[in-house]
Amino acid sequence: MLDYAAFPEQRQALIRQILQENGRVVCAELAIQMQVSEHTIRRDLHELSKEGFCKKVYGGAVLQLADAGNFVSREQKNHAKKVTIAQKAATLIKPGSCIFIDTGTTNLALAKALPAELAITVVTNSPAIAAELLRHPLCEVIITGGQLQRTSGGTVGATAASQIQGIIFDQAFIGGCAMDPGMGLTGFDFADCEFKKAVIGQSSQTIVALTTDKIPGVARFVVAKSRDIDVLVVEANMDNDVIAAFTAQDVRIVSA
Repeated sequence: MLDYAAFPEQRQALIRQILQENGRVVCAELAIQMQVSEHTIRRDLHELSKEGFCKKVYGGAVLQLADAGNFVSREQKNHAKKVTIAQKAATLIKPGSCIFIDTGTTNLALAKALPAELAITVVTNSPAIAAELLRHPLCEVIITGGQLQRTSGGTVGATAASQIQGIIFDQAFIGGCAMDPGMGLTGFDFADCEFKKAVIGQSSQTIVALTTDKIPGVARFVVAKSRDIDVLVVEANMDNDVIAAFTAQDVRIVSA
């Protein structure tokens, strides 16, 4: 067996590999696996976090995900998985309700998955989602104004935020760049994340639908702690330990 105490580069390479595979690491477990002290592991994680590879959290670290690019470039990534998740998320919507659908490619798939017989009011900050919902015969559509971001594909800022203050949502389907049981839902754009926070504050139930490549992981700005997310819709193959960690935060897991 390799003497990891004597080879810090190999030790950090293994930590990178585990982070890539599992999304998070625990100091105590790594220390046992590599037969080094927890102090040594924490020092390694500090070095990796300085490189931007991970973010240190209590007891370990989580993978720092890279920005996936703008809305247009993301639309076809993991398309089939997004459709499956979106179809499951659509079953959670109650007839006659008023919901918010946040911008994002998975939420665009959700808009396309709404049953034709479902009569609802949808508020959105996404022109692409609003245009899709115009095809829906029983859907009343309200779109927020303001600055339109190329990165998120939605409107953000004071105008959009002020418009939603007068609406109480039965459900809000919020997008995100990454989610971790400890760090919660996170994103890469500050203005977009602040707008999401405002929407969550107006909603009776908050639902997040994400592909597993975003779980667990962290982006730059916090949208909401896990305990503030009511339902997480994910692929059926999500790791049982991650599911248990979310359940401990009172997040209901719905598998597609």
